[in-house]
Amino acid sequence: MPTPPDGRARIDAALVRRLLAAQFPQWCDLPVTPVEPQGWDNRTFRLGRTMTVRLPTAAAYAPAVAKENSWLPRLAPSLPVAVPQILGHGVPGEEYPFPWSIRRWIPGDTADRAHIDDMPRFALSVARFIRAIQRCDPSGGPLAGQHSFYRGASPAHYDEQTRHCLAGLTEHIDTARATAVWEAALAAEWRGKPVWFHGDIAPGNLLVADGQLTAVIDFGCCGVGDPACDLTVAWTTFSGDSRQAFRQAVDQDKTTWARARGWALWKAALTLSRSLTTDPEQSITARQVIHNILVDHDHDQ
Repeated sequence: MPTPPDGRARIDAALVRRLLAAQFPQWCDLPVTPVEPQGWDNRTFRLGRTMTVRLPTAAAYAPAVAKENSWLPRLAPSLPVAVPQILGHGVPGEEYPFPWSIRRWIPGDTADRAHIDDMPRFALSVARFIRAIQRCDPSGGPLAGQHSFYRGASPAHYDEQTRHCLAGLTEHIDTARATAVWEAALAAEWRGKPVWFHGDIAPGNLLVADGQLTAVIDFGCCGVGDPACDLTVAWTTFSGDSRQAFRQAVDQDKTTWARARGWALWKAALTLSRSLTTDPEQSITARQVIHNILVDHDHDQ
């Protein structure tokens, strides 16, 4: 199985069936179908009606498998909504080079506004999840670092990349105000005790049913450290009353919000830089997120 030029493993249903036949023959006769939309870090397939198979696409994402296998069972009892339940630990094989996992299927839709009737209530439920994971015992947990793509550490890890992006966006956003947001994030040093964070609180990782948050998935970036990275949803998903409800319920201090704006700005500036000429819809979304961040920063001054 040759590796594509971008370094990502070729993953399809045929590979999944071969892996199952070799390592989990009790399930190899079940139908295997891709889950849409597929993620970037992992490929996911339905296995029968009650399970999924999840496979990292590249070496950078492979450490998340062991992390989730180890920590999700320990975190789950303390969290207010469902999280992935690991049913099988796959190993490299059939020319696929990474560990992989089998999980129980969690029904629900991703957190698109079309699936949510009451956004402020939904915002409160997301805040409750964040507060709950922060209360989990951090003893022995994986400290923020490369495995979490430095979520949970200082946003300063992405200083050079962020400034490079902003330098190329002078004709598209107010880069002076954006730079002020970024420098405020770097100055707001984190001095708290390490707590658990999810690392990627985004609509695609929040599942809803009947308008309610029912599950949080994809803990590949989770770890123990600074929780500011989990607040970016305030600008990517919420607005108006729902953002206010989230801010009040999640109950974080001013310096944490400053770092959170930095995390959100880094990702939005990077996304905008990459999508300007390739993806107009994604570009519009990234501009809106940056606008939200700048307005929020101005209000906090």
